[in-house]
Amino acid sequence: MKHPLEQFKFCPRCGSTNFILSNEKAKKCLECGFVYYFNSSSATVAFIFNENNEMLVCRRAKDPAKGTLDLPGGFVDMFETAEEGVAREVLEETGLQVKKAIYQFSLPNLYVYSGFEVHTLDMFFLCQVENTSHFEAHDDVIESFFIPLDKIDPAQFGLASVRKGLQIFLSR
Repeated sequence: MKHPLEQFKFCPRCGSTNFILSNEKAKKCLECGFVYYFNSSSATVAFIFNENNEMLVCRRAKDPAKGTLDLPGGFVDMFETAEEGVAREVLEETGLQVKKAIYQFSLPNLYVYSGFEVHTLDMFFLCQVENTSHFEAHDDVIESFFIPLDKIDPAQFGLASVRKGLQIFLSR
């Protein structure tokens, strides 16, 4: 596997092709001196429960892992906190309004998007929502439903970080 920085051929400041690996995390332009650090993108994952202590799961509508189970979540936008990001993603994917997002833990991940490996830091939140009786599948989700905790099989979840996150969360 190629290093992710090898995909960047031109300096984003001056456009020079004299843009070389500086170290394992950065490229440096030998023309203008600009240094680009390749850092993880922020992403969120939501644990949501109904009044019967069942967890909300989704089925992915798109690749990666199209058709597999997932939890609501997604990338954090610029100028958005992780809590705002998880609330927005939950609303976009399920129509549910997050009242409170409580940070649980984080995991590094590789997320392949359009053939490009995006390094992410996935932050997991326990989310309290306004009303669990009215939800729908939207955006990147083709189906949403609640499942009893004893019926959750992390192996059915298509994304590695979500599988690992479920294992951590359910073992607590």
